[in-house]
Amino acid sequence: MNKTMLASATALMLTMGAAQAQEKTLTISVYALAQDEFKAIVYDPFEAKCGCKLVVETGNSVERLAKMEANKANPVVDMAVVSMADALSASRKDLIEKIDTSKLSNYGKLYDIAKDPNGDGMSVGYTFYATSIVYRTDKMKIDSWADLLKPENVGHVAFPNVTTNQGPPSLFMLGKALGNDAADLKTPIAAVGEKKDELVTFYVKSSQLVQLMQQEEIWAAPIGRFTWAPFNKLDLPLAWATPKEGQTGGMNVMVLAKGSKNQDLALEFMDFWLSTEIQTKLAEQLVDSPANADVKVSDEIAENLTYGQETAKSLTLIPSAAALDNRDAWLSEWNAKVGQ
Repeated sequence: MNKTMLASATALMLTMGAAQAQEKTLTISVYALAQDEFKAIVYDPFEAKCGCKLVVETGNSVERLAKMEANKANPVVDMAVVSMADALSASRKDLIEKIDTSKLSNYGKLYDIAKDPNGDGMSVGYTFYATSIVYRTDKMKIDSWADLLKPENVGHVAFPNVTTNQGPPSLFMLGKALGNDAADLKTPIAAVGEKKDELVTFYVKSSQLVQLMQQEEIWAAPIGRFTWAPFNKLDLPLAWATPKEGQTGGMNVMVLAKGSKNQDLALEFMDFWLSTEIQTKLAEQLVDSPANADVKVSDEIAENLTYGQETAKSLTLIPSAAALDNRDAWLSEWNAKVGQ
């Protein structure tokens, strides 16, 4: 009887131990966008592969970084996806740590621009987007960012407000075209300020641009590639500019929370997300432009993404340090010179 009870207890303990071993939990912090698609393409398949449970926390960058900072002493998040600049901010606050890329089998497949975006080893890019100019080919020619402010063009242009994601990058490239790409953006802001009464509008939401273009109130505007599809569907002669100064844009990156107790699992998840198979599926669903250079998609899908080696090489991104250190000054200068 006692032997039977002992054997049963031993079997129960072994079963419980095995169950606990299988119940690994990885907590990730991500943007709220396209979560149904991410669940189907990334989260559920990874759970099946690793035999673990994914806890997904969503929100905007400010909220999610604040939570990481509040729990710095005892991290509640294992990995997060944020913008390049937010990754540098998190690094400065000692919230993240270096990523051991030797444990990422797909790291070598990434475009160079995505391998170490901030040059500190603390993040890996998983998607990026181009910012350039959508314009009416029958109304104007765009060879340079400075062409937006030409007398014959400026009265038909919508420019992004400095408070938007597209504002600073567009100003940065305009500055390059004007011969001054200093991080303070004073030269391009002054140039825009001089033309503020001629520009059609300083937009805050890109969604309003499609209607303005359709109504022929504007002929051109700097936009992110992820908003190109609605323009492409308009029955108008529109093109995506390739200015001589290049294109700009933005990048989202993966970071590893400092003090995470699940770092190996977090790295395994990152590697899974960066794989050619997963990045291809996300691209095909138009969820993210791939950072994995091995991804191949149809021309139709590629048209709506930031895609290909040539495009990746053409991107000039604002350095994260410049963005963090100058944000307040940009807004102050904009308010003084543009006033909107």
